[in-house]
Amino acid sequence: MFEAVEELVAEHADLEKKLADPSVHADQANARKLNKRYAELTPIVATYRSWKQTGDDIETARELAADDPDFAAEVKDLEKQREELTEKLRLLLVPRDPSDDKDVILEIKAGAGGDESALFAGDLLRMYLRYAERVGWKTEIIDATESELGGYKDVQVAVKARGQIEPGQGVWARLKYEGGVHRVQRVPATESQGRIHTSAAGVLVTPEAEEVDVEINPNDLRIDVYRSSGPGGQSVNTTDSAVRITHIPTGVVASCQNEKSQLQNKEQALRILRSRLLAMAQEEAEREAADARRSQVRTVDRSEKIRTYNFPENRISDHRVGFKAYNLDQVLDGDLDAVIQACVDADSAAKLAAA
Repeated sequence: MFEAVEELVAEHADLEKKLADPSVHADQANARKLNKRYAELTPIVATYRSWKQTGDDIETARELAADDPDFAAEVKDLEKQREELTEKLRLLLVPRDPSDDKDVILEIKAGAGGDESALFAGDLLRMYLRYAERVGWKTEIIDATESELGGYKDVQVAVKARGQIEPGQGVWARLKYEGGVHRVQRVPATESQGRIHTSAAGVLVTPEAEEVDVEINPNDLRIDVYRSSGPGGQSVNTTDSAVRITHIPTGVVASCQNEKSQLQNKEQALRILRSRLLAMAQEEAEREAADARRSQVRTVDRSEKIRTYNFPENRISDHRVGFKAYNLDQVLDGDLDAVIQACVDADSAAKLAAA
């Protein structure tokens, strides 16, 4: 079992030698690439070594137990430990999404349901902001269009990790399962008869692209400026500071009007555009790898209703993995770990089965 891991152990040793060479660090981009791969392999190699050592310890304990029955209990403890290491190693060997350690741009759009949908979009934004706060991520609202009764017609927020990222704990690794249509069932604030209504909001999650991820030819961009809309204020609705950028080859459009200056809005719109183009490239790659795509939890088809938030029953249901819990109030306050982990576990199980 795990014979193929020996190749990863050899690769890990080779990377260790390269990273010890000062000349390698003259090329910062290459050094970052090597460091990233080294960090990915380190937990696999450490677990594999523990797994092998535990196997040797079991053989030794069995030999001793043949002469002294007191060692029989130690054999059982070691066998249990090896089973745990086996499962841990299997999970570590699940093919990783190369974007797992990336930050994300999360967009929430009000859908069917009018004002109630916009209010629900606001609830979702608060849920994600609270969740990010719980896990120690940094958030930044890039652009937002508020509705008249509160909530948001459309809001885009950047979510960034802080410090060293543990494998599988990156922002994209956790939030990529949130993309899709979120449905809410509750009595709206605008309902006078107490009837339960159903409305929805769409969530789009894309890994935030760096300039090295997506090359954009300035000649492929059409940049339009216009007057900001929304609540009034100094410099708002009085100057052409809002920016809309169209990527002509693909037709992808990104806009921003929240910042005071045209230059700031242009920079923010370019962030959004790069992330959307990266997402397009990744989805194209997924379409070409149809078998791999079918083995994963479905996150690309955003036309599906992925989750229902039922207020009368205080219930949250994720329809992709069959998750159900009756702590909706806590989830909306940012306690999302159990919901997300159910998707992570289903994804890992599907990839293990495929492998």
